[in-house]
Amino acid sequence: MSPQLLHRVGAGALEWLAANRTHFRARTDASTSALEIGERFKPIGELAVIGKVLFREGVAGSQQSAIIRKLLDYAWREVLDGGELLAWLQRREPLSPIPLELYVPFQELGYRNQEVEGRARLARGLTSWTALEMAPNRRLGLARVEIRAGLPPSIEVAEAARRTWLGRTPEPWTAVYHIAYDVTHTVFHLTDWGEHPEALPTDIADYLELWLPVWIEDWASVEHWDLLGELLVVDACLPRPTLDPAAWQLYAAAQQPDGAMPVQRTLPPGDPADTFDLAYHPTLVAAFASVMATSRAMTALTVPQP
Repeated sequence: MSPQLLHRVGAGALEWLAANRTHFRARTDASTSALEIGERFKPIGELAVIGKVLFREGVAGSQQSAIIRKLLDYAWREVLDGGELLAWLQRREPLSPIPLELYVPFQELGYRNQEVEGRARLARGLTSWTALEMAPNRRLGLARVEIRAGLPPSIEVAEAARRTWLGRTPEPWTAVYHIAYDVTHTVFHLTDWGEHPEALPTDIADYLELWLPVWIEDWASVEHWDLLGELLVVDACLPRPTLDPAAWQLYAAAQQPDGAMPVQRTLPPGDPADTFDLAYHPTLVAAFASVMATSRAMTALTVPQP
């Protein structure tokens, strides 16, 4: 697989994100529900995760590294008000895991807010924190976030993983739309967003190596670029990634000239302010997939051939 094509997808995605950074917003007011707040904060947390991956893998050029650092500075200072909006949400919803989930990737990149950290420790000490009911995949992700924050996990990672859909390695044809996203995020959580492919349990890795190519082909055939991008990341998280050339060619061709990636098929015409909510997630995923695949492709170039 051509590292140039892989890199070009990520470079275009970052340029679009930078050009549209003012649309990352976390509007809050007294009438806003916790669910609405979480949805508004979600893009910012995802941006921080992608930034961490980009710096960790070290395959982006100096221009892309500068772009993502400026984006992260903007998101932290201007959108999250230096973390004060996360503290505000903690005061309003003391048991919400969202502030901690969003804060940790920023903390890992050097952004700190003492009130957020103190309130997280306080909430984590309550029995009600571990009693919160949530989907197994979400519980796994929270356990990994707690560990990364230096807190005891509310459930052991191995136990949480076995409760997920993927952890049970069920009939592969039942991985419909919403379950497919659970599959991808289970892999992201278990591998710490691709940093530790060896952390995937052997049976899960074997299951994915067998069925992931089928899922990639299926979602590519219906031109669902958002999910295809996440599946391409999963491929790069496996101990033996394939970097499917055909899927990557289709994926790269779907990217818009300005760097935006549609969710499915093409982006509808409209003002960037209107289309941002449709395009930000698949475009972030495109940057993520590009960095991971470029890193794996570069590694493959240095491995001696038999």
